[in-house]
Amino acid sequence: MPHEHRLLRTQLLAWLLAPLLLLLTADSFVSYWIAARFSERAYDRALVEIARETSLHLKGGGALQLDMSEEARRVLFNDPDDRIHFELLGADGRRLAGDDIPPPAAGPREAEAFYDGQIAGAPVRIVEIRVAADASAARPEALIRVAETDNKRRALAREILLSVVVPQLLLVLIAGALVWQGVVRGLQPLQRLQRAVAARSHLDLSPLSAERVPGEAMPLVTAINAMLARLQNTLTLQSRFIADAAHQLKTPIAALRTQIEVALRETDPVRTRQSLQESQSGLERLARLVSQLLSLARNEPAAAGSVELAPLDLRAAALEAAAAWVPAALARDLDLGLEGGEAPVPILGDSARLRELLDNLLDNAVRYSRPGGSITLRVLARPAPAVEISDDGPGIPPHERARVFERFHRLLGAPAGGSGLGLAIAREIASIHGGEIGLRADADGIGTTFTVTFPAP
Repeated sequence: MPHEHRLLRTQLLAWLLAPLLLLLTADSFVSYWIAARFSERAYDRALVEIARETSLHLKGGGALQLDMSEEARRVLFNDPDDRIHFELLGADGRRLAGDDIPPPAAGPREAEAFYDGQIAGAPVRIVEIRVAADASAARPEALIRVAETDNKRRALAREILLSVVVPQLLLVLIAGALVWQGVVRGLQPLQRLQRAVAARSHLDLSPLSAERVPGEAMPLVTAINAMLARLQNTLTLQSRFIADAAHQLKTPIAALRTQIEVALRETDPVRTRQSLQESQSGLERLARLVSQLLSLARNEPAAAGSVELAPLDLRAAALEAAAAWVPAALARDLDLGLEGGEAPVPILGDSARLRELLDNLLDNAVRYSRPGGSITLRVLARPAPAVEISDDGPGIPPHERARVFERFHRLLGAPAGGSGLGLAIAREIASIHGGEIGLRADADGIGTTFTVTFPAP
């Protein structure tokens, strides 16, 4: 079983049992304090009884004396667990009988007082009672002290503590066992989920079953299923992209190979040169196709998630792109112009990708415009930053306008040389910038206008 699950069980058990153990520890201290106080009060009463019984054996007759038989001494002062001491003092504080027992701390003495002390290094509990004078028996005032070691007191306190704590400790252990079993049973759905995921093939991206999954684990299952759906969609797109790319690459490679084979078989230098020129054109188309495939992969939403947009001037970017395409436009007898104010049009963008977007749209306009026509590049600041490119091409039928942004889609009857990727790349780059791309027919009915709208910075 995975170490993570064992760790989770251990953490849950610790979180549940730690408060119980803390309460048990606090309860043990409180119970011992209560047991010690109870034991002390119980044996203090017995100690007072010994002192009072001793006072009954006092006699006067001119001099204070203790008249106690040996048998009475054994009954009062012999104990199997503790040692008992007594001391008889006269009114003047002189010891008349018994052992030397330490007096209480300085302060007013009451008729009956308890205090702690030590005799021969052993802790003792001491009671001091004052015996009033008896005129009829000619007995003066006396002071009796009785001391007892604390063996019985401590034993009784421990016995009370154990009688309270042991059952509670057993209850904690039983609760721990029950909690452990509950945690193990509670984690079984997660273990089943783990086994279901581990048993899957890498090709199985179907959603996980939510049957018998506890409510707390449902967000995890939902998140995993959402991730599997995204992964399925990504893999589907990649598979389609690879299939389309392989199909698109196969045609120019086959044509290039054919031209090279013809050039190798030809003995006429003119025809050989013509075949090599066709091969060079095929290589240029193949290089452009590979470049566009790489650009499309680079601008995938998943691949471009880390793109950082910075402030830039849309008008300056459009002017730079238009200037770069002037030679290509002149080569086809096209009038390429730029319209827009002199003020900068700020947006947040990636300069390299924005230039790539404009290049693809301008390439599309130059490629499909009729010779002698015009191409207009407009930069708009309101109502939102936007760039428009109008051409004099054959136009796009309304039913095809939604599909021209799909990968490898080309209009029927379109001139050869295009790959069907330029507009798809432009749409992906516009999406990276948070913008939208669309098209409409020109007002004069000739050509198409592509509009890319950017969010205001």
